[in-house]
Amino acid sequence: MLPDSYSYRQKDPDGGVENAVEAFKRGEPVLIHDAAERENEVDLVYPAYAVTPSDVARLRNDAGGLICVALAYDVAEAFGLSFIDEVIDHPATTDTEIEYDDRSSFSLTVNHRETFTGVVDNDRALTISALGEAAQRPSETEFAAEFDVPGHVHLLKAAPNLLEDRQGHTELGVALAERAGVPPAAVVCEMLDDETGGALSRTNAASYAADNDFVFLDESTIIDELGTAD
Repeated sequence: MLPDSYSYRQKDPDGGVENAVEAFKRGEPVLIHDAAERENEVDLVYPAYAVTPSDVARLRNDAGGLICVALAYDVAEAFGLSFIDEVIDHPATTDTEIEYDDRSSFSLTVNHRETFTGVVDNDRALTISALGEAAQRPSETEFAAEFDVPGHVHLLKAAPNLLEDRQGHTELGVALAERAGVPPAAVVCEMLDDETGGALSRTNAASYAADNDFVFLDESTIIDELGTAD
């Protein structure tokens, strides 16, 4: 359980980023569209500490992309987590080219040690929420004692200076968590389109957000308000 110091306030209907911050404080998801010249994708993003099995089901069914947990850089460092291309000795990890970015944020894949297969909604929710709580107390967490590698939850390691260094969904989600004062770990999952086989369009994602009373943000809004925040 999280300490009583976490506050839960009602959404300010005129809020912008503050709406997303308040949603994170309540454990609710937001939708974030990154730059059109970057991935041009919308991710469904949750604060990791609050994720439940029904949230994992929504991520699978309504988003459909890869369910990942983004961790603040300092948290990942405390857990001894490197980027995956730094720990795998295989030719495929060399000279990787990503058209929309300089590098990948992927680290290891994990299961919580109390899961069974690790892939069902209950198991993934346990792993994700435990990662969120561990991110609140990284120096007190024996990572290898609590989590097992490989697993069914992909870990992402944020850039050291977040949005000043990199502006992917990894950093956008962690920046929101930090502003909200919740553990600096966020679940990110791409929203896909069953009909086109591609990413869900910004327009359709915004309609989904409106239908479900979720906050929808463009990455530029987050960067403008949080990019130079302390």
